Amino acid sequence: MALPPPLEKRRRFYAAVDVAPAERGGWAVKLDGRVPRSADDAPLVLPTEPLARLVAAEWSGQGGTLDPASMGATRLAWATMAAGAREAAVERIVAFGKTDLLCYFAEGPAALAERQEQQWGRVIDWAWRELGLGFRRSVGVAHQAQPPETIQEIEALARAEKDFALAGLDAAVALFGSAILGLALRRGALSADAAFDLSRLDEAFQQERWGIDSEAAARTEAMRREARMLAEWFETLD
Repeated sequence: MALPPPLEKRRRFYAAVDVAPAERGGWAVKLDGRVPRSADDAPLVLPTEPLARLVAAEWSGQGGTLDPASMGATRLAWATMAAGAREAAVERIVAFGKTDLLCYFAEGPAALAERQEQQWGRVIDWAWRELGLGFRRSVGVAHQAQPPETIQEIEALARAEKDFALAGLDAAVALFGSAILGLALRRGALSADAAFDLSRLDEAFQQERWGIDSEAAARTEAMRREARMLAEWFETLD
């Protein structure tokens, strides 16, 4: 999933932030001793203490007004708990696998095509070598169907993940537009910055030629922060 859209800003209503073992297992984030709940009444309870502390740090870092846009881990945690979240996440990951960004190489210019071959090609090779995922490449934007066995294996890999890891994988795949890059981040084969840079290789190539405006730069930086948060998310689960 792309991270859920942030809610409206509101005044900070708590002073102290902490984490503590939850009654039914896991670790709860506590605001002035109470566990916050989502709009669907889901308590903010995480499966590991490090993940709870990652989420708690977002609450602790807020000023006088809560800025949900800066609380990606919190939003993702609550999205994980939503009804039907697991099956929807698997379906989205499979869908991106069918149209993976890394399988569509540019017809030109030659410098871009060469860069894609060098950088994307290595990750496609990693997916085959480490995960047994064989992808068909295409030149241009015409749809290229992927082997059924590859799609089946992507689904199997997704279903093998526990809920919070699956949610992180879903968010990463959506952010990058690539199941390959999402899986590489999940398994530590790529850093957050490396995966993000590969996902915007075409855009970066164009910006090198034509420049970048401040709005596009701000959007890129926000997406990079999301990628880094997702890398931390996975680290807190392992």
